[in-house]
Amino acid sequence: MEKIYKVIIINFGSTSTKIAYCENNKFVLRESITHPVEKIKECKTVNDQYGLRKEAIEEFLREHSIDLKDMDAIAARGGQTEPIEGGTWQINEAMLKQTKSGEYGNHVCNLGPWVAYDLCKETDHAIPLTTDTPTTDEMDALARYSGLKEIPRVSCVQALNTKAMARYYAEQCGKKFEDIRVISVMLGGGIGVVAIRDGRMVDAPDGLEGEGPFSNNRCGTVPVGRLVKLCYSGKYDLKGMIRHINGEAGLMAYLGTTDIRAIMERIENGDEYSKEVMEAMCYQTAKEIGAMSTVLMGKVDAILLIGGMANVPFIVDHITERVQHLAPVVVLKGEREMEALSLGAYEALTGAREIHQFVPKEVE
Repeated sequence: MEKIYKVIIINFGSTSTKIAYCENNKFVLRESITHPVEKIKECKTVNDQYGLRKEAIEEFLREHSIDLKDMDAIAARGGQTEPIEGGTWQINEAMLKQTKSGEYGNHVCNLGPWVAYDLCKETDHAIPLTTDTPTTDEMDALARYSGLKEIPRVSCVQALNTKAMARYYAEQCGKKFEDIRVISVMLGGGIGVVAIRDGRMVDAPDGLEGEGPFSNNRCGTVPVGRLVKLCYSGKYDLKGMIRHINGEAGLMAYLGTTDIRAIMERIENGDEYSKEVMEAMCYQTAKEIGAMSTVLMGKVDAILLIGGMANVPFIVDHITERVQHLAPVVVLKGEREMEALSLGAYEALTGAREIHQFVPKEVE
């Protein structure tokens, strides 16, 4: 009789908790919980949300009479550690120490590995796993040079969905993920343009640190000399400057909002300035796609537009008209993060995929 591998999938968003129960990589139950903004605001730090998030998982298990002791793995999205290879990793104390510290980022996805690890303690044999974490870094050696020796380039993008959607595209084409050469363009809260070759993200931006096009509230790449002068102008301390480039910049700075629907309404009502700002964002994105085409030596199977803003015709059209000469532009709507977590766990449990063991670089 075939072994049935049972897995709980956890994915924390800013105000949502996505949960699923899978058997042999098939979704049996799936749910998305939206947490009241007031509850989130009561938590002063991301780590303070631990109880709220863990209770949501436990309530799901109780409601559907799922016994944790029957699980083979609990797979979670996250967390932010020092740069690591893509693939599936076993969550351990060393990984949790880095995610809890906030040194590598303070996204709520950091809670996923923590909750998964603690829930596994309540089981007989379940393994806590994570796949393609936000700090997945698979860049080629040449891509790491920044021009300042003290600051090598690193990757920080939505690796889980970026690779999952590229893998999905390969499946639709009847090809192996490792055999496609694509440029993936994540059009979400941030914009991340990634070159994928041989199943790896061989060049990608550090989106949280300000690389790439400007986006909802991030500045993207800016003239570095003037940025240095602004840092020493006396207007900002360190925290204020970081918030200025990642929180107060981009569309928020130019238009006072990050609500794409509201901005599109302005454009439809004849607001020429809003139109120009949006066109500039698309222009910068297209220019970044052009740069990534050189990484792939001009051999590009497709340009994949993914993320929430890939549902906006204005944005898709303005990007497409500038890059369609490079390769076919394919819009992939939705996201496949839960599917990627399920697949990673299933293949790890069946031996089809290596389970990486996290060891901090300073103690290797």
